[in-house]
Amino acid sequence: MRVLRKSGDVPKRSLWQRIKDLALTDVTVLARGGVSAGSLEQLEQLLLEADFGVPVTLRLVEAVERRAERGFVRTQDEFQVALAEEIDAALRAGRSDPHLTFADTPPTVVLITGVNGAGKTTFIGKLSERFRAEGKRVMVAAADTFRAGAIDQLRVWAERTRADFVGARPGTDPASVAFDAIDAAIARKVDLLVVDTAGRLHTSEGLMEELKKVARVIAKRLPGAPHETLLVLDGTIGQNAVQQAKMFAAAVPVSGLVVTKLDGTARGGIVVAAHEAIDVPVKFLGVGEGAADLLSFDATAFARELLEE
Repeated sequence: MRVLRKSGDVPKRSLWQRIKDLALTDVTVLARGGVSAGSLEQLEQLLLEADFGVPVTLRLVEAVERRAERGFVRTQDEFQVALAEEIDAALRAGRSDPHLTFADTPPTVVLITGVNGAGKTTFIGKLSERFRAEGKRVMVAAADTFRAGAIDQLRVWAERTRADFVGARPGTDPASVAFDAIDAAIARKVDLLVVDTAGRLHTSEGLMEELKKVARVIAKRLPGAPHETLLVLDGTIGQNAVQQAKMFAAAVPVSGLVVTKLDGTARGGIVVAAHEAIDVPVKFLGVGEGAADLLSFDATAFARELLEE
């Protein structure tokens, strides 16, 4: 999957390297009787530093401790496998299907939400390119009429990926843009309509109300839509991403998470923490600027790579 350590100027010490250095320095303790209390305390600290958050961290440490007590964790390799399996299980708990939901009859409408700087526009471009490569007709709608330049940026991505484009003048009611885009998508027999929204601060009540209105108008114009509401989170901002997830999920029915910029951090625990916080599946990971750097989420592969050397 190659997520957290994409090639760069400075190699990052992986989470597993830090665990070995700090939590598993005394291999003889493992061989004699499992994991020591000191190792578990160090593991807890390292998981917190990697942005797993308190609830997930405590559960992971307790699970590893139970395995150790039963005699299943006596070597570093067994410790590594145990922790990876527990991270995988955490990502598969609750709502965890990473596949997109498609409408029985096109168009499938995907609503994109998130704050400024999270990588929404780039994600939309990559998603468009992916489905265009599969032979689908894609339309992107610039319902972010609030931020200067947002419409032009999305138009550039549409041109680059050969997607249809619907926009309006800055300041136009975003809900009306979404409404018109659905009309256009139906008329042009589009397979996938991706609707961008303003990169609002999750603490801005007025803008969150505007987002709710966009979702309501989409549902009224096309029953069953939006078929996906994806929240784009910046993987480098730590526990702030969890707070964003909670606020957006309280405003609209988020159906999936997209975690971006994971090539810029060795703290991939935020993927697990955000999933747990709002019980929503992770659907995509962004690990760079290229189209190939949008990865469909695989919990087992992610957990395994998180604990690679």
